[in-house]
Amino acid sequence: MPNAVSRRLTTSLVCVMLAFVTLSAVHAQDLKSFEQRTTVKILSNGLTLIICERHEAPVFSYTTLVDAGDVDDPSGESGLAHMFEHLAFKGTSEIGTTDYAEEKVALAKVEAANDAYEGEFLKPGGGDPQKLAELQKVFLAAQTDAEKYVIPNQFTEVAEENGAEGLNAETALDDTEYYWSMPENRLELWAWMESSRLADTVPREFYKERDVVMEERRMSVDSDPMGRLFEQFLATAFVAHNYGRSNIGWPSEVSQITATEAMAFHKKYYVGGNIVVAIVGDVDAKTDLPMLEKYFSRVPGGPKPEDMTTVEPSQFAEKSVVIREQTQPFYIEGYHRPNILNPDDAVYDAISDIMSNGRVSRLYRSLVEQQQIAAEAASFSPYPGEKHPSLFAFYAYPLPGHTPAEIRDAIHKEIEKLKTVDVTDEELEMYKTCARADLLRGLADNQGLANSLAAYQARYGDWRQMFLELDRVDKVTKADIRRVANQIFVASNRTSAEIDTESRAAETKKARGAQ
Repeated sequence: MPNAVSRRLTTSLVCVMLAFVTLSAVHAQDLKSFEQRTTVKILSNGLTLIICERHEAPVFSYTTLVDAGDVDDPSGESGLAHMFEHLAFKGTSEIGTTDYAEEKVALAKVEAANDAYEGEFLKPGGGDPQKLAELQKVFLAAQTDAEKYVIPNQFTEVAEENGAEGLNAETALDDTEYYWSMPENRLELWAWMESSRLADTVPREFYKERDVVMEERRMSVDSDPMGRLFEQFLATAFVAHNYGRSNIGWPSEVSQITATEAMAFHKKYYVGGNIVVAIVGDVDAKTDLPMLEKYFSRVPGGPKPEDMTTVEPSQFAEKSVVIREQTQPFYIEGYHRPNILNPDDAVYDAISDIMSNGRVSRLYRSLVEQQQIAAEAASFSPYPGEKHPSLFAFYAYPLPGHTPAEIRDAIHKEIEKLKTVDVTDEELEMYKTCARADLLRGLADNQGLANSLAAYQARYGDWRQMFLELDRVDKVTKADIRRVANQIFVASNRTSAEIDTESRAAETKKARGAQ
């Protein structure tokens, strides 16, 4: 399931327990205390550094957020942001190579050979087979020559040998994040390594990684019914905005992405004004900031790229997708909603919480416990991203003997109740309790806090918004929930998708009978 689902699948009991257990910690983790320990510095190149001091243990965690994700892939180059995330682990001109001067020449030959091959391949009819075979030999030979200079995985090995834990990265629709935790006495080494891969990227082993991404697509989409369903679901829901494109990339486009295009993407989006680096832990802003500024000032300067201007037009007709095959049946439907900067964002969170947060939620009680037609039922929002207007989705897995049509009708009944009858005082208060607990849980560890600081700074322009958001949560009313539900959850604004196994089984039986 998408990452957004996890936002609202903790149980209500957990919310209550967290709120109780951490009540005494609230006073030590309020906005004022964080302001006293947090320093924000915007460097001359536009890059934002956030330092939050926590001296309880001699470690630190960080998150580098680049405000560019799959949604920013240029037309015809879907999958490029994801490809660049792979490149970021391949090293720099100083890490991962035995002789960069020679490697640079070899990489230029690889790119020239690839251009020649693609130039022939893209000719009408797919090019001359014999010439393509010859050009491919040249390309493979150039790759082999360039690989002689590569020290495989050196970037990762250097980090881990110096105590890095949780080293990873994620490319989402809206942004790309890099993160790990490390002993505080390796802070300068980290600053050198992280700033180097932002400023000194080398398209090393690019075409080998392109093959890796193609394999990822085959495993997560092409050979996975759920992957195919979600891809078609979004492509149907969005007709203009890039949220409707494959997040991992369309096969014909991923297979033709070049290193030259990847470096052009880097030049446009990996600039200071588009990057936030948050460091949390045993760091001291007064003593460490000059060193951090020295390294991260190497990142190319430049203004933040303009946001996408394409706006998804209002949907005026219900749309649906049906996949018929013998696999786990599934049903999902989505309704267009505004982005997270909308004043009603907390109302959408309240609806999701009331409908699907734990065993006391409405969908679980109705579809799973009472009717016993689903193994799991919930909602999630926003999906697939939050930076631009997206979707509010409901989904469920039918139990054996039950169909997506039954699931659809049951979900619609619960939505109608939401539109016509006020939620209870207990449901609304439980949402607000859970929201506070979620905030506290996010502040509990250094990595979680670094993620939140970077995300809120990038999305809202001020990390303090993570605390101010609770004010909006407290102001949500029953009337707000009914109002938003009636505005958004209408048939003309709905896109549904399902995996239908019964129709597929009937078709197979009929086909066998005709033989």
